[in-house]
Amino acid sequence: MEAAVAQRDALPRMHFLRLDPIKSATVVRDPYPYLVARGVLPPDTMDAINRDFPDIPKAGFFPLTTMGRHRAFDLLLKDLESPALADVLSEKFGVDIREKPQIITVRKWSAAKDGRIHVDGTAKVVNSLLYLNPTWSVQDSGGRFRVLRSDKSFDDMAAEVSPEFGTFLAFVRTDNSWHGHPPFVGERRVIQASWLRSLEDSKRKERRGRLSLLFKKLLGQA
Repeated sequence: MEAAVAQRDALPRMHFLRLDPIKSATVVRDPYPYLVARGVLPPDTMDAINRDFPDIPKAGFFPLTTMGRHRAFDLLLKDLESPALADVLSEKFGVDIREKPQIITVRKWSAAKDGRIHVDGTAKVVNSLLYLNPTWSVQDSGGRFRVLRSDKSFDDMAAEVSPEFGTFLAFVRTDNSWHGHPPFVGERRVIQASWLRSLEDSKRKERRGRLSLLFKKLLGQA
């Protein structure tokens, strides 16, 4: 009995992230393995999380090393960094990422060039996106993530996901894991948590993110 209590107390404690919606989400395997879970964040956490969201002035994904992490935003990041999330996704996809290095990047703004159809590089094993936007226009398809069957057109889609607060999307990186979103210009808050093949891949992506930010500063874009 004491051992069971000790084991329970040793489990990571989630601050905001609800794992049950992810555990119960259906893994779709066509055209590649992915899942969508809604309501992974309690609605009453929205104001605090977005209040403490970093002030990122420019479009693009930026690594955590380039920004501050405070209060509610920091607690949410700790949930995403928790072994509990990696454990759930490993079980769901049948791909063990428990010991894989993780990198988290954050976006606040989207530019017209963002969201182009692509497949993630081979460094990634599993990728996930957690959206933090209070609302999203029903009429505007721009900025809505699309699971695509090919690189030919945004219309060749298997699923579309609106980037509303508490929506979580995860997928296994494959050679045909085409995805993107139709052009959107404006505020589009999302945290991307990716599990990589190796520590070297993680370090390389961190370096690339810092260099990208440096070049933007030199060009007067940040």
